[in-house]
Amino acid sequence: MSACVPTRTDDLSEPADARRPHGPPHGKGRFRIAGADVSASIAVFLIALPLSLGIALATGAPLQAGLVAAAVGGIVAGRFGGAPLQVSGPAAGLTVVTADLIQTYGWRTTCAITVIAGLAQLALAYLRVARSALAVSPAIVHGMLAGIGVTIAVAQLHIVLGGNPHSSVVDNVQQLPAQLADVHPVALSVSALTLVVLLGWPRLPGRLGRVARVVPAALAAVAAATAVAAFGGLRLARVDLPSWESHALAGLPEGPVLGLIAAVLTITLVGSVESLLSAVAVDKLATARKGPPVPRADLDRELRGQGAANIVSGALGGLPVTGVAVRSSANVRAGAVSRNSAMLHGLWVVLAALLLVPVLDLIPLAALAALVMAVGVQMVSINHIRTVTRHREVLVYVATTLGVIFLGVLEGVAIGVAVAVGVALQRLARTRITHEVRDGVHHVRVRGQLTFLAVPRLSRALHLIPQGADAVVELDGSFMDHAAFETLQDWEDAHTTHGGRVERTGRNGGRIAEPASAAHSCCRPWTPWRNHSCHESTEVAGSGRRLSDGISSFQRNTAPLVRGELARLAREGQKPSQLFLTCADSRLVTSMITSSGPGDLFVVRNVGNLVPLPGEESGDDSVAAAIEYAVDVLQVESITVCGHSGCGAMQALLNSPAEGGQTPLRRWLQHGRPSLERMADEGHAWARLAGRAPADAAEQLCLTNVVQQLEHLRQHESVRRGVAEGRLSLHGMYFHVGEAQAYLLADAEQLFDRVAPGSSAPVASVTPGATETPDPTPA
Repeated sequence: MSACVPTRTDDLSEPADARRPHGPPHGKGRFRIAGADVSASIAVFLIALPLSLGIALATGAPLQAGLVAAAVGGIVAGRFGGAPLQVSGPAAGLTVVTADLIQTYGWRTTCAITVIAGLAQLALAYLRVARSALAVSPAIVHGMLAGIGVTIAVAQLHIVLGGNPHSSVVDNVQQLPAQLADVHPVALSVSALTLVVLLGWPRLPGRLGRVARVVPAALAAVAAATAVAAFGGLRLARVDLPSWESHALAGLPEGPVLGLIAAVLTITLVGSVESLLSAVAVDKLATARKGPPVPRADLDRELRGQGAANIVSGALGGLPVTGVAVRSSANVRAGAVSRNSAMLHGLWVVLAALLLVPVLDLIPLAALAALVMAVGVQMVSINHIRTVTRHREVLVYVATTLGVIFLGVLEGVAIGVAVAVGVALQRLARTRITHEVRDGVHHVRVRGQLTFLAVPRLSRALHLIPQGADAVVELDGSFMDHAAFETLQDWEDAHTTHGGRVERTGRNGGRIAEPASAAHSCCRPWTPWRNHSCHESTEVAGSGRRLSDGISSFQRNTAPLVRGELARLAREGQKPSQLFLTCADSRLVTSMITSSGPGDLFVVRNVGNLVPLPGEESGDDSVAAAIEYAVDVLQVESITVCGHSGCGAMQALLNSPAEGGQTPLRRWLQHGRPSLERMADEGHAWARLAGRAPADAAEQLCLTNVVQQLEHLRQHESVRRGVAEGRLSLHGMYFHVGEAQAYLLADAEQLFDRVAPGSSAPVASVTPGATETPDPTPA
């Protein structure tokens, strides 16, 4: 993993930019291409070349149009887009739309429509509405892609069988029996070979499979079919790329105005949504992988890049351009680190279109049709169907899919939106309220959203509960409007006034806290986690009132939830698995940043997360006693030393004279003096953060202090014995308060790795002596 290593200087307080040895010198701005981008661009090019020809074939456009769109998508969208690792080009999602436009208006007008759609995308980008596209229900998007996939697969099936596709899905299905009765054996054989290689290539076993998978499956399938057709002398239709001199460019749009407007809207809508969703997916892939950080996608800029690419592609006689998820994910997996990989892939397409025409003319059309048919089938994703089923949106998915298949993309999406709105309204209005008595307690359960429409039924159910009785109100929904809230709150106040007891629970049975007004009329439940000031309580009774209110809130809301677990711990005693040694800073909430609960951590906190050396004069036996108790008595399995950003102790060390005074704080800080000396020692490697240099000398000292305190920790007899026996591991951690970001110290590298959301990677144990390894990067 690469990291920015701060250059060694005498003055550690200089700006971080001045301490970065990597990158071009200031003012020179040399253009460099990383080797990872070159290799990734080749991998993407090998995927894009056959798919671009296949998509052009499926739309009925000139085959060169697919190459033009691939080149323009790579170079123009790659350069100006907002998603650095996204690869753009002709996509299967627009195949059906483009084929319909070509049949209706002809090729030159279709190119003009593409140009106007690009202008529309630019307008939307400058209006900054890109995020609005993400508001479309995923069920509609998946249903649209599934409908397009079915349409593509059924049409290409005719070419696979040796015939020609018809204008609609219905016609293709009706003519399928006749086509099956008149199969072209050679075309079918070449198509079957293409599908076998395409599906079997990723499953090749052993070392041979690992080597072979360097070549993309799509390229391997088309290459195998081409080789068999060429060397076997098979007679069947092949790619025929005419001279570029006769390539048709965009012309003035001709046709009914309303029809042209609908066509532009369709290209704009489908292309924009597909590109933006692909950009979001690429962001997730790039964040999940290990490697240098990549800037997050700027969706408005990405929409501008897509618009510019469509303008250029349409003007040059190319297919519409969108972000392509398949090529983009391949780009991320191949290790691309910048937008240069997408741009290089476009350059390779240009070179292939100019220099490899004789080779491309050998490709059988049946092989391309089989390839595109497989892509169409894959667009009907089983995972998507499971997802929409789990979220109870199958009706939206099916309606959109059938609408796209039988009516068209724009009509199908409109139907999907209408059904989605209807489903949302139905869910909002559908509320089931039940009342039952169990063990003398009245239970009122509300299933669904609680709105004013359900207030009469809610009121009837609540008034079935006698005065003075115990009641539980279970709210199994995510929304309650003002009318319903007032009804429930008024009844609850009246019921408790007459001696009754009311408890509100959520869908999982967890108790819901009382409104904030019950404790702090001006505070929200989460404000104890924030550095806020409650002026009302301060004016009334000061901070003591705030403390008592907080304790009261715990007894009322939290104690009932944890009482059983605390009772078990009281009976069985504490058995923590970790000793967590950190700073006393009030901003560092150990249970929050480690997602731990009662009994999980044995915590030691002091100013500066310091571990005094054993036996040292003016040492501190309290820390040593806690370490000995945790290791020898509690038998913890690991010890973590956690530093943090903005540590006042480290700042005081930097600013204090070498000879400390006689105040308790200054005497204590002398235990951190070895960390300061370690940072200044040329013989030690510097601790560093993955992805960036430390912000200043104070942060550098915070990181170094974690490493140094781990060294001190190993000097304690109980720790040394536990590590030697293999029952105890030591870990370093750094928490950046302002970013709410944790970093874990990697083994032997003094590199603090950023912990990604959802990461389940094991924490490296810092072995003895690891921190003494010289830094391989010259300072």
